[in-house]
Amino acid sequence: MNKILFNCVVFLLAISINAQNKKTKDKNAIKEMCGCFEVTFNFAETFNYSKDENYKPSKTKMDRGLEWATLVKDENNKIVIQHLLQVGNPNDPMIIKHWRQDWEYENKDFYMFNGDNNWTFIQKNNRDVKKQWTQKVYQVDDSPRYEGSGTWVHVDGKSYWESETTAPLPRREYTKRSDYNITLRGNRHEITSYGWVHDQNNSKIIREAGKKDVLLAKEKGYNTYNKVADSKCKAASDWWTTKNEKWQLVRNKWDTIFSRNKNLSLEAKVDNKPLYKHLFTDNNIEEEELNQIIESFVKK
Repeated sequence: MNKILFNCVVFLLAISINAQNKKTKDKNAIKEMCGCFEVTFNFAETFNYSKDENYKPSKTKMDRGLEWATLVKDENNKIVIQHLLQVGNPNDPMIIKHWRQDWEYENKDFYMFNGDNNWTFIQKNNRDVKKQWTQKVYQVDDSPRYEGSGTWVHVDGKSYWESETTAPLPRREYTKRSDYNITLRGNRHEITSYGWVHDQNNSKIIREAGKKDVLLAKEKGYNTYNKVADSKCKAASDWWTTKNEKWQLVRNKWDTIFSRNKNLSLEAKVDNKPLYKHLFTDNNIEEEELNQIIESFVKK
């Protein structure tokens, strides 16, 4: 092997090793979001752009909770983390299935929220997602919420990831507000010495078909996840052990729906109940019935 060829091989090997080391750092950062956390939720409307002189901004929201984030799947190109809230009497707490986040490496398939329970399917090319991770966030019933892609950055002792994407109104808003229909979420996840931070710069958007988006207001969100002993979340961990099999079937059905790779519209209610009320039951539901329930919410 001549010297030039040898140097080329060494160079390519170095690039490959560095890429693998970077991907390992990415995965380790993502998995730092697993564990038991004391969480603070903080949201405040910062600016409003309404032309209505009677416009009333959303009230500042501050809340706390104990959250268990468990690692459901850890593969080379996919990490799945399920969040559970543990509330009430510490000696006999109530467990609430909360949000779920999937992280996919160099993902090209996206369901982008487009208002009114509609998600538009788009495919990006390899160049657009090279070395990026997509965070796919799901509702408590594992239906879609939002997803965005970005590059994990590890510099100056920091590890963080950022993206901007459209999303439905948060629960604290959609039961009270109907003057906008899309949240444009600016998400930043940063790993810290005490856990991690979900930093948000959000825009409240009015979207109508055939018209230019209208900016109604801006919002700041700052949620801190302080890691505590896993033993504090033992009740949530034990609860998930007994429920994971059922929710795996739910995830499998949604994966089948997403694999159709076409625009998705969902019913808000079927038989006068939202999907989570159909699924959040202690009654045994067989796989076929689960599939039928979920499919009934997909508009044809």
